Amino acid sequence: MTEDYRIGIEEEYFIVDGESKNMLKRMPAAFMDKTREVFGPRATGELMQSQIEVMAKPHVEAAAARAELHELRRTLGDVAGAFDLAFFASGTHPTASWHAGKRSPMQRGDGLMHDLQMLGERNLLCGLHVHVELPDPDTRIDVMRRILPYLPIFVALSTSSPFWECKRTGLMGYRLAAYDELPRTGLPELFESAKDYQDYVDALVAARAIRDSSYIWWTIRPSMKQPTLELRAPDSCTRVEDSVAIASLYRALTRHLVRNPKVNAGIDAVDRAIAVENKWRAQRYGIHGSLVDRHAKEAVPMAQAVGDLIDRVSEDARALGGLAELEHLRTILDGGTSADTQIAVYQEAAHRTGNRTEALRAVTTWLTHASVQ
Repeated sequence: MTEDYRIGIEEEYFIVDGESKNMLKRMPAAFMDKTREVFGPRATGELMQSQIEVMAKPHVEAAAARAELHELRRTLGDVAGAFDLAFFASGTHPTASWHAGKRSPMQRGDGLMHDLQMLGERNLLCGLHVHVELPDPDTRIDVMRRILPYLPIFVALSTSSPFWECKRTGLMGYRLAAYDELPRTGLPELFESAKDYQDYVDALVAARAIRDSSYIWWTIRPSMKQPTLELRAPDSCTRVEDSVAIASLYRALTRHLVRNPKVNAGIDAVDRAIAVENKWRAQRYGIHGSLVDRHAKEAVPMAQAVGDLIDRVSEDARALGGLAELEHLRTILDGGTSADTQIAVYQEAAHRTGNRTEALRAVTTWLTHASVQ
């Protein structure tokens, strides 16, 4: 039933100057006040003042989630425009310098920044977070364990961070490379049960290493406040359709794993190590790379791996009313991710103008326009 496996989508955005598209050094207080008035608790600031997170309501229909995300982005664009600001969705801001960023005036942020120091200041990164409702704690841990080999696919499909500090990084998804500087990031360990996971959290809390489990920032984690398993691997997607397609894949795959408990039941340290390697390959090459297949003893093209996964979970997507959204993943494979478009826009503008600064401006202009289409 579509009432099962409800999804909640959260997107992080960069707030930028409306004309230059440059990163804001300070978020205008009046803008944040208006944002809180319009969005209420569904919009929150991040550690750095140039970012904001917007949360959609839980949905049982992918089409409804897509419609709300479009509306949230349009509304945010209108609010920002009234202050001569704009926003865009991408894993990194192509021209921003973390040295120029300002911390947000938030109590939790002060404690985090004291702990993280410079690493927190470098966290000018935006992600897509997808919650899928799984009421049973042991089921959440079981799915988190068995979904591990598939996480690089979510990284590849979402890549939107090929630039960092005005430079082309050579990676399609640089965001996770920077994010993994932080503690308690990357892929989760292979916990056997909810008790194992809670023992880990309790040990860190008791030692005052963390305040609570929200300080665990893996690519996938059990939510502290909701009965959900939260996917955190993807970059923030420039196009709403890409966000919803990735969310629909995650939802369908979660249902598939719950219905088929033998899938990846024997996952071990070798599988996890290969998943770590494949995560890197997804960051480096995006949808144009390949994944190491332990059993086939070969590298499988990413496009083939994605296509096989779509076929595997299509029955689940159909049952959840999200088959059309799942099929959009083939459009991503054919037309490229945001990273592909950003690089193409940059190369065209650089060839046309001979000016790297103008080429980067063309990228941020495209990001701003595409984020509200």
